[in-house]
Amino acid sequence: MNMKAIKANLLYDGCGKEPVKDVFVTFDKKISAVTSSKPDCEIIGEGVVTPAFIDAHCHIGMTRAGEPSSEEESNDEMQAISPINDAMDSIYMDDPSFKDSVEWGVLYSHVMPGSGNIIGGKTVLIRNWASDIEDALVKHIGMKAALGYNPRSMTKWKGERPTTRMGAIGLLRRELYKAMKARELLKKKKKVVEEIDPITEALMEIVDGQLPLMVHVHKADDVLILKRLIDEFGINAIANHCADIHSESMWKKIKRAGLPVIYGPIDSFAYKVELKHGSWKNVGQLVKIAPKFGLMSDHPVMCQRNLFLQLRYFVRFGMSRAEAIGIITRNNAEILGLKDLGTVENGKLASLVLWNEDPFKLESYPLMAIGEGDILYCMKSD
Repeated sequence: MNMKAIKANLLYDGCGKEPVKDVFVTFDKKISAVTSSKPDCEIIGEGVVTPAFIDAHCHIGMTRAGEPSSEEESNDEMQAISPINDAMDSIYMDDPSFKDSVEWGVLYSHVMPGSGNIIGGKTVLIRNWASDIEDALVKHIGMKAALGYNPRSMTKWKGERPTTRMGAIGLLRRELYKAMKARELLKKKKKVVEEIDPITEALMEIVDGQLPLMVHVHKADDVLILKRLIDEFGINAIANHCADIHSESMWKKIKRAGLPVIYGPIDSFAYKVELKHGSWKNVGQLVKIAPKFGLMSDHPVMCQRNLFLQLRYFVRFGMSRAEAIGIITRNNAEILGLKDLGTVENGKLASLVLWNEDPFKLESYPLMAIGEGDILYCMKSD
């Protein structure tokens, strides 16, 4: 791959620092330099530069644009506890939403099963620009779980289904206890792996801390239940949504617990009771207390191409523009364990967006999207 460069009239590097002016970003597959000196290579564009955006929670490619709801695949209806399921197996890369996302700078998606099941399956990070799932796959991230209203409301689905929150948590506890006991039996050599059933074996990755549990929670009470489960089983967990949390005291508890949050989506309709306190104004408390958090689109709940637009609330409540961009670049990358993405720094993958103007201006738009060194979209070619 030949070395290339883009000139950043303004660079938001994703690190939260104030943007710098008039620098060059040189790269092949990875970024090799960020410098004020003009490099001796082809300069392919000029404008405002940001890191590629990462959607930390979505269902793109599973719930597909232009297809009837009966064909969407974000939830399998067979069993409430389904850790062997893999989101990768239900993603179609011909979803038209991928093209829209790339053209608006969202180059990576953390795709996960929906929240209808207590455990829905493995989650996966993909490249939005890939033509097939083999090229799209970056890595598996975690295991999707759900507390609250959704898993207890699916009583018409097949398998063992809870009717209450305590019933859903009881089923989850039962399976996690089985995994813990199986782990101990293996340690004591009273069993061999071949004797462990596949569901229990898959959940051993959770109780061993190999995979984080990505847990759907909206209300404060469900977050507190999640905290108890973390203490009880010693699992790694990331709270997803938290959209109904509307008090500073609850955000302080989350911060003290060291519980990471993938927040949002903000611009969606409160279509159920557990979202009755959901409001864009809750962002003010989140910014003030500042636990470790990233941001999601929850596509198709909010179109992924509009992920960036949610940042306006964080700026309104006191974040700088640079800090806000860091939410959907560095923060999302760190929470998902992506060491090569999220910032414009030497050695990071060259996944960049070139804008005509500052992206916080309403009339701004991407001129170019670059994914791991390749030009994926160029406005001049339209």
